[in-house]
Amino acid sequence: MIDVAVSGAMGRLGNAIASGVAAAGDMRLTGLYAPGHEGESFAGLSVCGESDELSARVIVECAHPDVVMDNLKTWHEKGFNVVVGTSGFTEDRLAELRSFWSSEDRGCLVVPNFSIGAVLMMRFAESASPWFDSVEIVERHEDKKPDAPSGTALATAMRVGKHRKDSEEAAEHEIVEGARGGLASGVRVHSLRMAGLLSDQEVAFSNRGETFSLLHRSTSYESFVAGALLAVRQVEETKGVSIGLDAVLDIR
Repeated sequence: MIDVAVSGAMGRLGNAIASGVAAAGDMRLTGLYAPGHEGESFAGLSVCGESDELSARVIVECAHPDVVMDNLKTWHEKGFNVVVGTSGFTEDRLAELRSFWSSEDRGCLVVPNFSIGAVLMMRFAESASPWFDSVEIVERHEDKKPDAPSGTALATAMRVGKHRKDSEEAAEHEIVEGARGGLASGVRVHSLRMAGLLSDQEVAFSNRGETFSLLHRSTSYESFVAGALLAVRQVEETKGVSIGLDAVLDIR
């Protein structure tokens, strides 16, 4: 039985994962961490705001990007295995994480997107990248999402960009600044924030005379639960910082 606590437990992603953990036959939900929500309850547990109150083998980190690094430093000091579902892990942020989380420490698995379909989309996009002249990423999320581009888009750009012969350069003739999107790992990324959406992403490729697109869409936070549980089961078998669910799904 794996004892699991969820940080950022009162957010929608944290709620969904906590419910999934509570329902899993091989896991036990032992803690809910969400400063500012002390005294509230969910899944039969009271929410705590002090890290010393948590007892678990694995922490699933779903807190806001503004506080996630401080949380990770705390979990590292306490010796927890951690699965990170918080968005916004750029190359710089990953480097910061690795500056205090060494390769010999307990596992810290950073997952840009827990959805199985999104993981496959990123893998297929990486495979397609060397074969097309052009690629751009369009990601669409709810209007209240705190970061742009999304963590999934950043991770996709990193994976796609390392297989490109030529990186895109800053646009020179934009009538409206930003119209051509931003550059992430040499790949153009367009972030749409619209009411009523949850999460979807298209990776659009083209050659002369053909186009090819990969599209993934999540319509419910339930889509993230299965991947999160897989990550919880896997993280204790790892050491140091690792990225993504590819190894868990055996699709490297």
